[in-house]
Amino acid sequence: MLVDEIVDTHVLVVGSGGAGIRAAIEASRYGDVVLVSKTIAGKGGCTTMAEGGYNAVLRDQDSIDVHREDTLAGGAYLNDPELVDILVHEAPERMDDLIRWGAVFDVTTECQVAQRPFGGQRFPRTCYAGDRTGHEIIMTLLERLDATDTHIYQEVTVIDLLTDENGAVAGVIALDRDGEVVLFRADATVLATGGGTQVYDISTNSAAGTGDGFAMAYRAGAELIDMEMVQFHPTGAVYPYDARGRLVTEAVRGEGGLLMNARRERFMRRYDPERMELSTRDVVARAIATEVLEGRGTARGGVYLDVTHLPAETIETRLPVMLEQFLAFGVDIRREPMEVAPTAHHIMGGLRITAECRTTLPGLFACGEVAGGVHGANRLGGNALAETQVFGKRAGEFAGMSAARSGRIDEARVHDIFKMLDGFYDGVVKPADVRKDLKLTMWNQAGIFRNAADLRTALMQVRRLSDRRLYAASSDNLAECCIVRNMCTTASLIIRCAMLRPESRGAHMRLDAEVATEPAKSPFGHTYISLTRDGIERREVAA
Repeated sequence: MLVDEIVDTHVLVVGSGGAGIRAAIEASRYGDVVLVSKTIAGKGGCTTMAEGGYNAVLRDQDSIDVHREDTLAGGAYLNDPELVDILVHEAPERMDDLIRWGAVFDVTTECQVAQRPFGGQRFPRTCYAGDRTGHEIIMTLLERLDATDTHIYQEVTVIDLLTDENGAVAGVIALDRDGEVVLFRADATVLATGGGTQVYDISTNSAAGTGDGFAMAYRAGAELIDMEMVQFHPTGAVYPYDARGRLVTEAVRGEGGLLMNARRERFMRRYDPERMELSTRDVVARAIATEVLEGRGTARGGVYLDVTHLPAETIETRLPVMLEQFLAFGVDIRREPMEVAPTAHHIMGGLRITAECRTTLPGLFACGEVAGGVHGANRLGGNALAETQVFGKRAGEFAGMSAARSGRIDEARVHDIFKMLDGFYDGVVKPADVRKDLKLTMWNQAGIFRNAADLRTALMQVRRLSDRRLYAASSDNLAECCIVRNMCTTASLIIRCAMLRPESRGAHMRLDAEVATEPAKSPFGHTYISLTRDGIERREVAA
């Protein structure tokens, strides 16, 4: 195979969700920028699907310190305190940017940005645009991006990072939708590839959420942290079958939605009687899963989420997407409850980054869900959209200020990638078959509740799937083979890190281990994993 196109730029941004677009906007102030999108820019990531809102301290009764404390407590004190400080201090400033650029959020009668309560927060802190908040943010960012000279490559799948002779990341190699090879060379590369919960059978993620960034960075030698910390959103749709896992936003509970089991009991009294439905996501997800496992769930394997006690006008104006979504399923949520169950949603772990979004590889920056450390062991709803803007800006800024790269791309690595691609034509297994088996394995053996035996079984199965020789019928199937390869790598990272943490903490629930009752004083700090490092750093994470 040969390279069909070579593109040179100062900053390369991989990913076109909220973090990636924000990074490209900022980097454009410093030189040429290329943004590579696996889908149509702004259409395929999780930001545009995000419904609930954006956390920022905007009221006198709230404070930066309280937002910080809520985030650390919600993350079971596994968060990187420096990154949390940056998030809570800069989220209001980035909200101001969005409003100045034309974003329209719901407002109060006093013309202040409206805020609703979300789980784990002591004050209503979540700014929103009905339940289309992410879509509003993406549309605003795309308009701002159009005002820059950023060159966008649509429907191009990045398949690996490339390094130079000095070991610095020097760009990426990618496939366009026709299977042609494009080599992007850059002084600085920003990974904003989003999450990877499509490795699970039931997921809120778009089809693009396949963990590519985690896998590519791992192969290049970057260090990742806390990959075992996978958040299962408490409320995903239960039916119809092809809509399983579709997000039912936390805004439903923020507006007063009630969780009830098949006996019509508000069962959260058993699990968090103080916060009830607005407990943290890890607690609510386990509570729902427990109700179902113990026989108090619905016939479809869920529980009820009820807003029928709310005025119809409230539902129609504040939850319009939920109303439309369930009407399409034949359910009018103004008159009957929704059925919901947990669904794989967000990976809190990811690439280890500094305050400047630098990874452990020179020339590589990361922001958004692909980066770890901000959310610790569990993410508070509303902090992810804020994270995209806070760290997207930082990644773009510091990448933009990078010096020109001096080394040549490692041609041996390019040769190895071509050899891999050619090998797919001689494969024997359809990538769709491997994908299906992988997703079921992860759901059944590495889901909400975990134990050593299941994790060992999962790792053995994932390794077996990774060894299957994937088959590409034509050049336009090559990208799918590469994506499934990445999914297997990301799944193995999640399992291996889960095996390394012999405690229950946040979203990581080991049934064969004690719960960290005082997580701030737990001897187990971040779980680090890379090609050269594998283990838990045993240290207290500062609160």
